[in-house]
Amino acid sequence: MYLDTDLQNTTWTTEEAANAAGVTRDVIYQWRARGKIAPVNRRGWPRYRALDILRVEQATRQRAGRTHAAV
Repeated sequence: MYLDTDLQNTTWTTEEAANAAGVTRDVIYQWRARGKIAPVNRRGWPRYRALDILRVEQATRQRAGRTHAAV
């Protein structure tokens, strides 16, 4: 996935968010349940702001002491 777009206005499906963060869809669901992310739409399948996903992924990686970033 290329990150050459405006991450503030780009939204991803659960699958796209999981792929971008290098996690499974279940992790995206857990982040949502824990209040770390929220969908930006009110109808249909949830879509998440790309910037929010990448921020949560980075914070999670730092807390875990991992040095590699999501691909």
